[in-house]
Amino acid sequence: MLPLSKPAPSISLQNATVIYQGKPLFENLSVDFAAGQYTCLLGPSGIGKSSLLRFLAGLLPHAFGKVSSNDQQTLQGRIAYLSQHDCLLPWLSALDNVWISLRLSKQRLTPSLRQVAINLLKDLGLAEVAHLPPHALSGGMRQRLALARILFENKPVILLDEPFSAIDAITRLQLQDLTARYFKDRTVIFVTHDPLEALRIAQHIYILAGKPAYIANTLSPSGMPPRAATDPNLLQLQGELWQYLLQAHA
Repeated sequence: MLPLSKPAPSISLQNATVIYQGKPLFENLSVDFAAGQYTCLLGPSGIGKSSLLRFLAGLLPHAFGKVSSNDQQTLQGRIAYLSQHDCLLPWLSALDNVWISLRLSKQRLTPSLRQVAINLLKDLGLAEVAHLPPHALSGGMRQRLALARILFENKPVILLDEPFSAIDAITRLQLQDLTARYFKDRTVIFVTHDPLEALRIAQHIYILAGKPAYIANTLSPSGMPPRAATDPNLLQLQGELWQYLLQAHA
């Protein structure tokens, strides 16, 4: 993976308001996301976690509020977005899917960038299926391929919207490890419903509650991600997170 040319920025969301079906998902919400670290968003379904990501990505044109970074630069063109739907192009091979961002932006595929893509597939255990279309891959392989595509884009800000929710438990742990490894030093904002997933990879966890939603609790686990899923301290924290989530549902 190519290194970042500049440090990843911190992100500040100020007075964000989003209306859905006539009701506010959140109203005048302000929250900061640390530079070069993982922040996970937890909360009940429908509370607005995915909408918050789309707000940050500039995909909610009728929302209100301000998104800024500490380096005073626009976030446009500096964000990569990965959802639970891999959005792979079925008529392209796995390798062609990795560098699709170049074709969409009408940039040239140089030999060095081609090698970056090949190396990513190799590192993610997909070298032998590089020539295959997405439908020939398992669910775990497809998500690794989607991860390779995001890595190839080499953006400083990564938005992840439950990308591993449809994957079996063991593959999910493996993908969490890969995510923590490859997105190190990026500013990552990760939506999940899984408290253990949040504890394994996040440096900051925000629990959303209420209607409109607000940040009800925060937690910052010690140690660097990815943390071992069998760590007794982590499992104890998981119990605390469940309490927070139960309160958020009340």
